[in-house]
Amino acid sequence: MKMFTDKIDSNVTLIKLIGRMDIQGAEEIDIKFSGTTAVNNGIFIVDLSGVEFLASIGIRSILVTAKAVVARKGQLVLCSPTPLVAGVLEMAGISAIIPVFDNFEDARSAITLS
Repeated sequence: MKMFTDKIDSNVTLIKLIGRMDIQGAEEIDIKFSGTTAVNNGIFIVDLSGVEFLASIGIRSILVTAKAVVARKGQLVLCSPTPLVAGVLEMAGISAIIPVFDNFEDARSAITLS
């Protein structure tokens, strides 16, 4: 699993995840993922377009990080899941906890309005 970040503006960071978010993939990015989001009032858009598989451990990793971001008065949203990943997120009820958007533009607009 790989993770890339791109600063969109002063407080918005795009995080792109690529690979399989299974036990091995989650372990590969957990520390970097939580470290990148450890910013007070930070806003993070997590691009899932490169995630080909999402297991329960990957969902856990996303949820733990999102809860930590919210505790620091920040925001974390997900965007561009592949159909397979979107199905997993839907079955797990993630959109009730973390906003999920079909594309980056919608995610960006939503956080700008918040």
